[in-house]
Amino acid sequence: MLEGNRVSRISVRGFAVASATAVTTVGAVMGVASGNAAQSSDDNFEAAAADTTLLADIPVGEQAQVQVSSLSEQADVQAAAADTAAKKSAEEAARLRAAKDAEAKKEAADKAAAEEKAEKERKEAEAERASRSAVRDASSFSTQGSYSISEVKAMARQMIPASQFQCFSNIVDHESGWNYRATNPSSGAYGLMQALPGYKMQSAGADWQSNPATQIKWGLSYMDGRYGSPCGAWSFWQANRWY
Repeated sequence: MLEGNRVSRISVRGFAVASATAVTTVGAVMGVASGNAAQSSDDNFEAAAADTTLLADIPVGEQAQVQVSSLSEQADVQAAAADTAAKKSAEEAARLRAAKDAEAKKEAADKAAAEEKAEKERKEAEAERASRSAVRDASSFSTQGSYSISEVKAMARQMIPASQFQCFSNIVDHESGWNYRATNPSSGAYGLMQALPGYKMQSAGADWQSNPATQIKWGLSYMDGRYGSPCGAWSFWQANRWY
């Protein structure tokens, strides 16, 4: 815009000087004709040139309007850029807040889930301890000459923790059908749990061949020691068909 302004001013100044020169020339000719001195013509030329220069220094109206319009457009562009930057900043701040809120919620949910799991495990452990403390020992049952399946199962219910009884029962169902005298003719496995060899059960009592309570005691000890619990033993049995 400054270069354009310069060109406009030079153009106006040139036009004005040319016009003044023409007027002065005409005036000089007329002055000679009327007998005026040459000095008067020179003075008129310099005065006209000075007046013309002062007029040329004033910006043209259209040019001034263009300058104002350009400044206004620049202000609008700057304002729009500032608005865009402010919006981006606000959006980024909102995104960060949302991310922090989501992380805090996830942490709270994970903590609540962990506490709930710990409480559940604690209650289960307490129930297991209570169940184990309530079971009867094999020696607390009176010795009989023979036992029915229902009597053997009743003994097992009193000796096995309630939470583990079904798993224990599933294994006995498959191994012996609750026959405490069951014998495998090919392998020699014996009793409710089909211990192999059968005499391993003597660690629970000398009457292991005739007393189902002694066999149940041995079976529970074996499952706890090898698989952690009767349910652990049952999981292994399902995968391998033996335990």
